[in-house]
This record gives sequence, structure tokens and C-alpha cells, in this order.
Amino acid sequence: MDSATTQRAATLLAVILVLAFGCALLYSRLSADGYETQRQRMVDTQLKGPDRDIRDQRVLTAMAKVPRHEFVPPEYKDMAYADSPLPIGHGQTISQPFIVAKMTELLKPGKNDVCLEIGTGSGYQAAVLAELVKQVYTIEIIEALGKPVKERLKRLGYTNIEVKIADGYDGWPEHGPYDGIVVTCAANHVPPPLVQQLKKGGRMAIPVGGPFSLQNLMLVEKDKNGNLSQRTIFPVSFVPMVGGH
Repeated sequence: MDSATTQRAATLLAVILVLAFGCALLYSRLSADGYETQRQRMVDTQLKGPDRDIRDQRVLTAMAKVPRHEFVPPEYKDMAYADSPLPIGHGQTISQPFIVAKMTELLKPGKNDVCLEIGTGSGYQAAVLAELVKQVYTIEIIEALGKPVKERLKRLGYTNIEVKIADGYDGWPEHGPYDGIVVTCAANHVPPPLVQQLKKGGRMAIPVGGPFSLQNLMLVEKDKNGNLSQRTIFPVSFVPMVGGH
């Protein structure tokens, strides 16, 4: 091969590489834009609708920002922003977007709050909370879920979330008391250790009920004097809390 032919081949290869890189970059941007559009549609149609009525603008902004498709298995990415829960393996699910938004809103999260989550799952609820509060501590009992979550949250840039693999029934007392506690699995009663770790003036969102019976999303509030009150929000269906309790 003479020098002219070699030069033409090198030039052609360079052009092909540039085109390939450009196509890959364009595809990446289109994909990102597509997910952003889906997230905004999710907020507008699933969260703001008259039947849903999520009103906290900070919560809506967080839901529009957190990339839910990063928290579901690859085979479910196209369904990440659907109005439904999705399986994440090991018999667990990522909650319906509306439920995540509602439980977050019930906590009335403040930017200086420290919150506890029981049932990390894929890490999505923790990520939404982390957009709104100072620090999130989250506990996952299933090690096969908990380990990937740590890597996922780190990759996505969340530095204010700490994950612990343990039985969440007993909470995480060394970091309490907490301004807010969210429980993403159904218990047949409100765990006393979580009540104890709830700060005065704090709020807890928790589904209560058995796996094969009626469950209700409950809001537990502790007033400034330490007195407790609770009220039912609406019926829900969650995977059961597991562990040694």
C-alpha cells in the first residue's frame, strides 16, 4: 500500500470514528431528553392530577429531577415512569411514583432535616428524600439489594445518604432522633423503636397491616410535648416487613 492510499485509509477511519462518536453522543442526549420528558409527564399527569393532588412544590421538583429509570432493573427501564410499582428482584418492588411522592410530602421535609428510611429497596425513595433534606439514613435487610444500592447512589452523586444492611424494625438509634421516618414495607403494627427515635415535632409515614389483609398508609405525629397521634391516609398495598421482630 502506497503512502497516498495509507493516508486516505487513515482519513476515512478518522471520519468514521468521528461519526460514530457523534452518533453515540446524540443518542445519549436523546435518551436523556426522553427520560426528562417522561419524568415531567409523570409529575404533570400522575402527581398533580385532581385525583392525586401532590401540592408541595419542593417534592414535585425532586420527583422531576431524580432519574427513576436508574433505580429499576434494565428490563423495566421503558416502564420506569409508569403509574405503577415495578419488581426489583428478591420479591421486592419500587413503589408507584405517586406513593413515593405522597409519603415524602407527608413528612413535610425541611432542608435541615435528618430522616430515616426503613426498606431501602432500589434506593429511589432515599434519593428523592435526599434532594429535600440534610441527611438520609436508610436500612435494607436484603444484602443482595443493599450492596448495589450503595454503588448506585455513589455513582449518581448522592453524598448525603448512608445505607446500612440490617433489620430495620429496631431503626438506627445512634443517628436519631429523626425529623422524619418513612417505612416502605408493611408492618402489622407501628414499631415502638421507631416511635422512640422520632423527634418531638417529627412525622412518620408507614403502611400498617398484614400481607394478606387490608393495609393503610398511616401518618404518625409526635408533638412538641412528645404526645403521639395517628391518622389513616388511604388504603395501600406494600410488601411485608421482614426480619426478626
